[in-house]
Amino acid sequence: MVQKHHYSKAELVALGIKAVGDNCLISRKASLFGIERISLGDHVRIDDFCILSAGSGGVSLGNYIHIGAYSSLIGDAAITLADYAGLSARVTIYSSSDDYSGQWMTNPTVDETFTNVTSKPVYLGKHCIIGAGSIILPGVTLNDGVAVGAQSLVTRSVDEFKIVAGSPARFVKSRSRALLDKEKAFKEQC
Repeated sequence: MVQKHHYSKAELVALGIKAVGDNCLISRKASLFGIERISLGDHVRIDDFCILSAGSGGVSLGNYIHIGAYSSLIGDAAITLADYAGLSARVTIYSSSDDYSGQWMTNPTVDETFTNVTSKPVYLGKHCIIGAGSIILPGVTLNDGVAVGAQSLVTRSVDEFKIVAGSPARFVKSRSRALLDKEKAFKEQC
């Protein structure tokens, strides 16, 4: 029997996923940890070699979400992507981070009484698009329509319909809202 490239909805349910919508394309080469805390809306595509590691806050993906190859969503706090959000290849979102001050030990193999991991939710609003190789750190909220340039380091929240880029990410310019008209037309045709 030839194995399909993507999990079926029934297979994801059997694996214990918290919720899965219709028309999802989840690569069998993606790694899903804490699957009982992962929720997928309709029309979600997760490409090869992605890692979703859902901690106690879970990972929640809305409708029409794409996560490009080699991307990672990792951490104990919630990670949420609202409808129409997209991650290009090799994007990493962290909702937890070790203490790098030198006052504490680091890494998950060390007993937590000797570490000082901080966890804060990460939220990407509707129509956010994150360029290839970018990193989003704990506690960041990207409001609706934010675009992040490739290889950016996002350390703080961004207001709606802004374009940011760089390391650390800085404001480049405002983003057009014309895509909202396209969304309305798209919904009318569905």
